[in-house]
Amino acid sequence: MDEQTIDQRNLRDALGLFATGVTIVTTRTKSGDPEGLTVNSFNSLSLDPPMILWSLWKDTPNVEIFLESEKFAINILSSEQKHLSDLFSSSLGDRFADVDLQTGANGIPLLPSCLAYFECSKAACHDGGDHFIFVGNVDHFHFAEGQPLIFFGGRYSTEGKQVNTTREAGTAGDCDE
Repeated sequence: MDEQTIDQRNLRDALGLFATGVTIVTTRTKSGDPEGLTVNSFNSLSLDPPMILWSLWKDTPNVEIFLESEKFAINILSSEQKHLSDLFSSSLGDRFADVDLQTGANGIPLLPSCLAYFECSKAACHDGGDHFIFVGNVDHFHFAEGQPLIFFGGRYSTEGKQVNTTREAGTAGDCDE
């Protein structure tokens, strides 16, 4: 097999052809302040036990906060929440200043009107090259109807399949799918 030199820009463009949803991962600092950032590297991992994973670039300015935190929440954005994605991917100081926060059962901030959120306890953090891979046990979750905010080819999209469900809330133990 011939070794191939991987052009990182081309690799990124190729990986960008996989459409993803857009999330904001939230947590609290040691002093209790809310912290959050936009992430599209979120995946389900296991239903039994219920687990998810997401990754964070090691050079992210607030990476230490997420490494130290034992709890976090994944907030899945709707097609109407692009402004939140932009806000939480910016370098603004207090991104929570004008956001009507809710507090989840595990004390972590939750963003209003999201399609879904997953409140998690950190199960593991792994080295993944230039990223850290966070694995979380799902403690609580909620989901609602709506259209997802999608990221594809380096751009946002709202062209997605409608999410239909009649279930409104649950705990990890309530997952029966």
